[in-house]
Amino acid sequence: MPTRYRYVTPVPTEAAAGLIAQVYAQITRDFGLARMPLFLTLSPAPEVLAATWAMLRESLVAGQAPRAAKEVVATGVSLANKCPFCVDAHTVLLHATGEHELAETVARGERPSDPEHARLFAWAFGTATSGKAPPCPEDHAAEHIGTALAFHFINRMVSSLLTDDLLPAGLQRSRLVRGLGGRALAKTVRRRRPQGEALPLLHGLPSGPAPAWAAGAPAGVAFAALRAAAGEGGHLLGDSAREAVVEAVAVWDGGHPPLTGWPSGPLEDVAPAQCPAAKLALLAALAPYRVADADVAAWREAGGGRSDADLVRLLAFGAITAVRRIEAALAVPAS
Repeated sequence: MPTRYRYVTPVPTEAAAGLIAQVYAQITRDFGLARMPLFLTLSPAPEVLAATWAMLRESLVAGQAPRAAKEVVATGVSLANKCPFCVDAHTVLLHATGEHELAETVARGERPSDPEHARLFAWAFGTATSGKAPPCPEDHAAEHIGTALAFHFINRMVSSLLTDDLLPAGLQRSRLVRGLGGRALAKTVRRRRPQGEALPLLHGLPSGPAPAWAAGAPAGVAFAALRAAAGEGGHLLGDSAREAVVEAVAVWDGGHPPLTGWPSGPLEDVAPAQCPAAKLALLAALAPYRVADADVAAWREAGGGRSDADLVRLLAFGAITAVRRIEAALAVPAS
């Protein structure tokens, strides 16, 4: 039977325990869905799962900024990153906010008619290169920046590990289906959630200082945890391979890499045994939609049979390396 999961076997909801079960329960309560493919596919690495959910919840789901505005940001980032799965998912969630025409407008990549939404959409689409603070009230900035960074990470994990179809046979591309899906989720999406409730899930996980842009908001604590948890995947690479990935991302211009001569150029000095891991990490960072069966197979063979948890962690390292580069490009001063 076809599955939307490409390379990992998720922990089923009925078999989940401990931290995984706690995250699944909060997702069900706050997002209104018992089975979210992204979080299921991250479940082999519980620390990545918990930090990713906390980042999403504390920026997109909770807070004071209007949910529709944050869904515009999520969709704009997803379009820029060529992540059709996330574009479709957040088109449905825009329908759930009651913004039906807005949902279809941004799904087509068109400029929203509302000036505020139009400014946020343009900002979100250009966050990899813009170097600009979000065009929003100061007290909403942390939520919008957090949402943008969350989706730069999520898009990369989704594109690497899931197929493009949110629903069987691509049914989510029907406006009727998207509208019906949005209406089914409307009650949950429109309910305002208090901030901070995902942070207890992060107790005992790696962390670090909260970023300046967060100005004390829970999204900053969640980002620090995601940065640390995903960064741990770097230990799956040798020193030269890790340095090659970091250096390639450091000189990245925010665009999509060329179809020829890449990523072999940035990895030319990496030892052959480390090349499969370095290639996967660099693909996850800059072109996750190009991760192919042969890339994962080569990595598993070179490692003598790496686990699903290792694959999630390796891809998360590549993804967070790019996200940290994007965070720096935003150049948002401390409040």
